[in-house]
Amino acid sequence: MNITLFEDDSLFLTLSAEWDELLADSTADQIFLTPIWQQVWWDAYHPGHIWALVVRDDGGRLQGIAPWFRGVESDGLAVLHAIGCEDVTDYVDVIARRGYEEAVFAAISDYIAEHANQFDKICLCNFPETSSALAWMPRLLEDRGLFVSVSAIDVCPVITLPDRWEDYVAGLDKKNRHELRRKLRRAEGAEEGVGWYIVGPKHNLQEELERFLRLMAASSPDKSAFLADPGNTAFFQQIVPCLMQRGWLQLAFLTVGGEAAAAYLNFVYGDRVMVYNSGLEPGRYGHLSPGIVLMGRLIEHAIMQGYKLFDFLRGDEAYKYHLGGKDTHVYQLVIRSASRG
Repeated sequence: MNITLFEDDSLFLTLSAEWDELLADSTADQIFLTPIWQQVWWDAYHPGHIWALVVRDDGGRLQGIAPWFRGVESDGLAVLHAIGCEDVTDYVDVIARRGYEEAVFAAISDYIAEHANQFDKICLCNFPETSSALAWMPRLLEDRGLFVSVSAIDVCPVITLPDRWEDYVAGLDKKNRHELRRKLRRAEGAEEGVGWYIVGPKHNLQEELERFLRLMAASSPDKSAFLADPGNTAFFQQIVPCLMQRGWLQLAFLTVGGEAAAAYLNFVYGDRVMVYNSGLEPGRYGHLSPGIVLMGRLIEHAIMQGYKLFDFLRGDEAYKYHLGGKDTHVYQLVIRSASRG
């Protein structure tokens, strides 16, 4: 295997088509690892300098990518991070073609060991528990004299979807099944008129995004503060149309009397729906549980569309478990030379 180090954002344009093909032929196939996500994130935040390892076989075929960047921490340490780490990117990984994982990860581990003078540590967030890199790289790096720590840092509750809505509801425990049915019935019978929709070609995406961002900011002080950061709003403004164009975006609203009461910005990619962020009109429509009602409808829609997983992404909020989510874990890898361990 041969490695090229990319140190500028030509990485994204140069490799785009090859990157997409490689990702589809890997176990790391997540929306957050697509070149479009990585490039938009980099354009919005660029918190350092690209430091990405590109692995090719002797025939020149792309076999792996470690999409990282080099930043300097407040204490002066030079640290390598995964592009996307960490607030707006729920999963990261090192990409390796199926069947070539050991060779790719060994080559990357060799490169890291040989160039350890270029950084003080590597800190990689949010590896899913199914990551091939998580399974292979700690041992490979330790074999080369590096110190590696692996720690669980968050949970991503996930529903494994059955083939029928009725089976999903029946699979909830008695209390949560009763509550979901009650809330759906109350919304259906509400005098105010409750409806919901998913944004599509007939809608003005920019207007719908602005409506979503207003609801998101109104949901909580934390979300309002998040959107007050120009980098975060720039990221949303750039990524949403890119994902909509590719068919990977699901922006949904629940309305009460024609007014938006709740919204979810989800991703649809591969066999899963991913709940990325939400907005809620505070106070006015609480008696109708608009967030839960809309989520129930989106789970039903996912089942009807044949999706296999409904991924709530990071966070252990109670509603995720009330709706049947089961924990999966994400991990952090920290890598140092043994002398710095």
